[in-house]
Amino acid sequence: MGIFSKDIETLDDLFVHQLQDIYYAEKQILKALPKMIEKATAPELKSGLTAHLAETQGHIERVEQVFEMHGATAKAVDCPAIDGILKEADEVAGDVADKQVLDAAIIASGQAVEHYEMTRYGTLIAWARQLGRDDCAAVLQENLDEEKAADKKLTKLAEGAINAHAAAAE
Repeated sequence: MGIFSKDIETLDDLFVHQLQDIYYAEKQILKALPKMIEKATAPELKSGLTAHLAETQGHIERVEQVFEMHGATAKAVDCPAIDGILKEADEVAGDVADKQVLDAAIIASGQAVEHYEMTRYGTLIAWARQLGRDDCAAVLQENLDEEKAADKKLTKLAEGAINAHAAAAE
């Protein structure tokens, strides 16, 4: 047995394991987002994070749908990667005193989360297609599209004013 909860012998096994991984990650993100919203000070950042909180619930529901479509039990497995990203985000936010700099830090942390999710969903989509599960791939694609859009919104916020305000903070 390797680093996984059971030996993974087939691409199907790997697909299900990765689905369990992203399921856990989405649930952890759902718990972390309210804290980020509470700490954010820029109204447009708070609003964007609040909208993504609702999207994240939808992501969880879609992942559950894919489990069902694929005939697997919806179950989460620990994901040390997302735990580390969220822990780092919390630690950095705790170290930032200036609220404008904090908003920039929240965006950076949010983008780290988005990029993790985009890699996982991209991989799951490719594997689903390889397994002949275009139906599962289509559902996962909806999540990937929303993650990419969230990343673009965060970039727009950062480049629009938040990073400039953080740079001007003294």
